[in-house]
Amino acid sequence: MRTPATAPIHELTAVDLAAAYAGRSLSPVEVAAALLDRIARLDAGVNAFCLLDPETTLAQARASEARHAAGAPLSPLDGVPVAVKDILLTRGWSTRRGSRTVAPEGPWAVDAPAVARLREAGAVLIGKTTTPEFGWKGVTDSPLTGVTRNPWNLSTTPGGSSGGSAAALAARFAPLALGTDGGGSIRMPAHFTGTFGLKPSFGRVPAYPLSLFGTLAHIGPMARTVADAALLLAVIARPDDRDWYALPPTVQDYAVGAPDALGGKRIAFSPTLGWATRIDPEVAALVAAAAGRFADLGADVEAADPPLGDPTDTFRTLWWSGAHSVTAHLSPAEMAEVDPGLRRIAEEGAGFALDAYLAATLARADYGSRMRQFMAGYDYLLTPSVAVPAFEAGRLSPFPEDGNAWLGWTPFTYPFNLTQQPAASINCGFTRAGLPVGLQIVGRMFDDAGVLAAAAAYEAAVPLHRRSPAGF
Repeated sequence: MRTPATAPIHELTAVDLAAAYAGRSLSPVEVAAALLDRIARLDAGVNAFCLLDPETTLAQARASEARHAAGAPLSPLDGVPVAVKDILLTRGWSTRRGSRTVAPEGPWAVDAPAVARLREAGAVLIGKTTTPEFGWKGVTDSPLTGVTRNPWNLSTTPGGSSGGSAAALAARFAPLALGTDGGGSIRMPAHFTGTFGLKPSFGRVPAYPLSLFGTLAHIGPMARTVADAALLLAVIARPDDRDWYALPPTVQDYAVGAPDALGGKRIAFSPTLGWATRIDPEVAALVAAAAGRFADLGADVEAADPPLGDPTDTFRTLWWSGAHSVTAHLSPAEMAEVDPGLRRIAEEGAGFALDAYLAATLARADYGSRMRQFMAGYDYLLTPSVAVPAFEAGRLSPFPEDGNAWLGWTPFTYPFNLTQQPAASINCGFTRAGLPVGLQIVGRMFDDAGVLAAAAAYEAAVPLHRRSPAGF
């Protein structure tokens, strides 16, 4: 097995890089240059990045190298490359959100809180990653940037809306990435690409400006390993006064715990949430086997469905209304440039009565309350991350059109945007076609550290993160 000392740079994790910088066996400039070269050679087939600025990236790496040489790194992330989803404001770089309606000129003078924290930690920003227009759907293609593809099979989608970030991780273009998740947009692409993604508790990672999709939207870490995601979360969860919704800051460093972290934990395994029955058999089998591994690791696992029912109509009302809000300022000429699928749901969202929106808000509150009561009896809830493996790139759904856009194949993700509790996707195996499948680990509200600990214990027992796509 390769060790950090013998592995190529692109296979090194953020934890590996921090150790290599401390031991002076690698420099941030070497790493940034190697990854930029790799992106230049391989990203044409993936389309993970929509903005690269090698001059700026290398300048950040040189500044980090000088700090390490002086023995004064700013944090464990100093010099570690991080990809930034093109939904998050990044000073000096355009944030076009996958839309032709956003002019590239700027001015781009403000960092989103997560990006600001990365700069303060000395991280090296490697580039901006692709997103569907305004992050509206669960796959990654847009009129602005075209189709992003899955490194495990370039004919398939990496999911979305953080698909560019997930594809960049799977292709070993960067060890860390930022994602956003309004209905599964971190967990869906983690599932499709065999990477790890955490949607933290709402407010754990400050946001600015706030999403026009409202309090469904979270910001979180994406990585190839749980330890790397924990390292990133510890930085981006630091406070920012611009976010009125942000949780009180904590001293939690989110470092993952011991491999025996699951001993005695009570876990509910719900393969359908009690209502989602259209699930690929290979996905169902791999997730059931993963739930069994939790029992092997000392957890008390029992089959239990949350008594909540199907929340699709509630989520649909809120998300479609958000789509209208996102596009309401656009002129007719600009709307003609918008992704037709987004245009359609925005038009439908404009037709919802205020009473319907308020009823959905109340239904959400009831759903969240009942889920919190259910979770009082369990430390974690296990489900599939997504109902299907990766499907054809450029398609919105593997299912026939049903009016629900991407919701039909994502029944396990958006419920936990409604409830706002932490949820992660971790690779739990591969289909016969070699496509990754994700297990979703849902925690009690505010227990982000617990979700990371559970994921780390599973990863230690089932180290699928060491497997990489052929050709990458």
